[in-house]
Amino acid sequence: MKKYNRLFYGFVLLAIVLIAGCATYYQTTLDFQENFVKGEIEEANKVLDKNKKAATKDKSKLLYNLQKGVVLQMLGRFEESNKFLEEAYIFTQDYRQSNLNKAASLVTNPTTKPYTGEDHELVLIHYYKALNYLRMNQYEEALVECRRINNRLNQLNDRYENRKNRYKRDAFAMNLMGIIYEASGDVNNAFIAYRNAYEAYSEDYKQHFNTDVPTQLKKDLLRTAYLNGFPEELERYEKKFSTEYKYQEKKGGELVFFWHNGLGPVKDEWSLNFFIVKGQGGFVIFVNEELGLSFPFPLPAMGEGTGGLGDLKFIRVAFPKYVERKPYNQSAELVSGNTTYRLEMAQNINQIAFSTLEDRMVREFSNSLLRLALKQTAEGQTRKLNQNLGALLSIVNAVSEKADTRNWQTIPYTISYARVPLEEGENKIKLNTRTPRKSGNKEKVFEFRAQKGETIFYSFHSLESIPVSLN
Repeated sequence: MKKYNRLFYGFVLLAIVLIAGCATYYQTTLDFQENFVKGEIEEANKVLDKNKKAATKDKSKLLYNLQKGVVLQMLGRFEESNKFLEEAYIFTQDYRQSNLNKAASLVTNPTTKPYTGEDHELVLIHYYKALNYLRMNQYEEALVECRRINNRLNQLNDRYENRKNRYKRDAFAMNLMGIIYEASGDVNNAFIAYRNAYEAYSEDYKQHFNTDVPTQLKKDLLRTAYLNGFPEELERYEKKFSTEYKYQEKKGGELVFFWHNGLGPVKDEWSLNFFIVKGQGGFVIFVNEELGLSFPFPLPAMGEGTGGLGDLKFIRVAFPKYVERKPYNQSAELVSGNTTYRLEMAQNINQIAFSTLEDRMVREFSNSLLRLALKQTAEGQTRKLNQNLGALLSIVNAVSEKADTRNWQTIPYTISYARVPLEEGENKIKLNTRTPRKSGNKEKVFEFRAQKGETIFYSFHSLESIPVSLN
């Protein structure tokens, strides 16, 4: 009897802990988020410093390093930023889940194991590192990060084999590679990168991520075809773009400006209810008639009336979902003298995030059902020993059925860019952002000092977003 009492109080304690952990990741980091969204980056960084212990815990290590990397970049501390981002990269490369973590996630929920990142988050690590290197004029190191993007995507797609995955190529990374190659004087590799980017935008991005080929990319493709002495390629793209290229020599320097607009989505939770139908040949079927879902599942070696899976009639499965944070700014442009340069969207991070999570959910649906099956089987076995313990375990199972709502929440909604010619010496460039209301339009002035033939890279993040409401 004492044994059951100890189990009883153990389950009570577990239930209390699980109930306390029902908040989403976004809600548990509100102090950091509120400072970041308001543009109080120094304060946001101080909040992170107060939570340094998170960096030593595998469950939180990746997200701590990612958030730290972003805020340090925004503070202009590029070398320090890259140290944290490199730690994030190493963690995602080297970390192997232990059997204990795997077992714990199956009997409780996925939040018990370390967060290892969504596909697009793993790619963005290298984008932010490349930006840091570009701000430090280290072109070769920036190119290494762009190559890592392609390597990372190849690794992910090899892991998924023939399973559905829409994020196979990163057009923006290829475009960025071309820009860096050209800035370093390698127009041959720049042309190849621009051509690859054009194909990825045309074949993948327009269909899956609502992103057209940037006009600037077309101009860059034509220019590098001309500079390389590729008349056939030049003519082919002139016909494709319905234009005739005329070469104009650059007289001064050039600015490549990346505009990070808004904030990427945050994760919330949703759930599905399934009825359990006994099948044939040692299978049960999880059925959701509302959505027309039906998943066969192997039945453990225990029959109906034994407290096993065969006795199950109804279960709930929790999944993560993204909640969109729509940006307040709808468009932006750069103004140099009397000339305006439109900032064109080159990466729709919000759309890629939704697509990658949807693809992952399709792949991992069976893992979620297995988790629920094991929970319910344990409940049935416990009821055989003690009805009260079984009832309490049922409550624990219900409370512990929780989706993993962790994600990288300081990335932008979209990334846009523009090339702006610069005069030798001092230049004043205005950034004009446009909102639904004219009263919300803003102007910000930047100053750049350029030398002849120099390419200056710069990024700016407009953080204004429409507030979200989570469950």
